[in-house]
Amino acid sequence: MPLSRTASLLAIYPHITSRDRLLLQLLDGHQVLTTGQIHRMLFTARRTCQIRLNELAALGLIERFRFPRDGGGSQPWHWTLGHNGQRFQAAAHQRPEPTTRSSNQTVQRLSANPHLTHLVLTNEFFVRLIEHARRHDEARLDRWWSEQVTHKQFRTITADGHGLWTAGAVTVGFFLEADTGSEALGSRVVAKLDKYATFIRDSGGTRYPVLFWLGSEQREEHLHRLLPGQHTGVPVATATHAADPAARVWLPRGSTSRVSLAELPSDHGQPIAGNPNLAGGVFRA
Repeated sequence: MPLSRTASLLAIYPHITSRDRLLLQLLDGHQVLTTGQIHRMLFTARRTCQIRLNELAALGLIERFRFPRDGGGSQPWHWTLGHNGQRFQAAAHQRPEPTTRSSNQTVQRLSANPHLTHLVLTNEFFVRLIEHARRHDEARLDRWWSEQVTHKQFRTITADGHGLWTAGAVTVGFFLEADTGSEALGSRVVAKLDKYATFIRDSGGTRYPVLFWLGSEQREEHLHRLLPGQHTGVPVATATHAADPAARVWLPRGSTSRVSLAELPSDHGQPIAGNPNLAGGVFRA
């Protein structure tokens, strides 16, 4: 049943399930998810997912938009927080309550963001890890940080995202560089290793692999030809968008054999001030 955008949030609470709360949290942290991404993370049946998303939209908790595809057809629906969803998340995190106007502006700016495709691609990487974990009991995504949170926590790092991935008894940290193919490999992509080299030097031993997630095998091969001699202390691995990022698809720098995400080298660092991985000398996800 549709509710007023200015209705008390208390009137909406009886309609919000724990799965809905998780979805609102994901949209709050990562801005936008497609119908397919939400289905693969949180639902079993796609039709059930579609029905529930429409119900949440009727409650003003989420909103959707999409654009036509070049050559015909439409892109998938993109979902983000609606006004009541933004109000709910603001209350949950003790932030000022947004106005209807500010909520509308947030949605409009997101939909018109020239980097929207890159944001959806970045989120797709983490969605696939969650999807993998749903099929494998020994695996889980312990941390999914957006670019903004990653930069806030690690300061000098502006990766597209950061995560902690556990498979069995192994927990691997990583920084993601999701490549859409729009940047020159030599002058822009490889140059990103500068900040990681500085981070490793100044972070008290935190040393996570930098994952370049590329759109084609040809672009991957080209990148590997450029890597020799470039900040060799920074662990680097590559894979393509077509692959399951949890599987044995990662090609480390200088290697001819692919390994799984959990097999990449990872060091969570020392218990020094500013290391977000350690609290009181104890590792925390």
